[in-house]
Amino acid sequence: MSANQSYLESAKKQFLYYKTLGEKAIDQLEPEQLFIAVNEDTNSIATIIKHISGNMLSRWTDFLTSDGEKEWRNRDAEFENDLQSKEEVLKLWSKGWNCLENALENLKPEQLSDIIYIRNEGHTVIEAINRQLAHYPYHVGQIVFYAKQLKKSEWESLSIPKNKSANYNAEKFAKEKEIKNFTDDELKRLK
Repeated sequence: MSANQSYLESAKKQFLYYKTLGEKAIDQLEPEQLFIAVNEDTNSIATIIKHISGNMLSRWTDFLTSDGEKEWRNRDAEFENDLQSKEEVLKLWSKGWNCLENALENLKPEQLSDIIYIRNEGHTVIEAINRQLAHYPYHVGQIVFYAKQLKKSEWESLSIPKNKSANYNAEKFAKEKEIKNFTDDELKRLK
């Protein structure tokens, strides 16, 4: 496998991992908890999802051929808390992730050094992917943290549970060394 193909496969797995983390956090919430904002300067989980979806649709629609900041995007409106139901939130979540996944599936390894634009600033495709691999996990982290706060003691851990690191490490070191993506085991664990 070429380095470019390896990078592309790794990026796809990492996006899927963070998507799954977000979904597992959302699944633990009561529908009304998606719309809680602790103050007027804080975004609810629904609003964060609305923003992520808006960004994904803008960045990944016609990814290789048009600027990643689409004329039709209204970023400021993404932060208006106007969603009414969990179904609406999940529909936006899926729409954004599907757009990203379709764009990545259509990418060829030899296109990773191509130049794309976001607000007229040139990026290689690798740089654009890396930019979003930093952006989306940042917001997924917000979702997970917020969900954990809302659930309190009812929270089911999505990572290594508290005081279980030694057990986790013992399991990992009991296995033979192998080359694989860290998400392979993590995605199995999250299912």
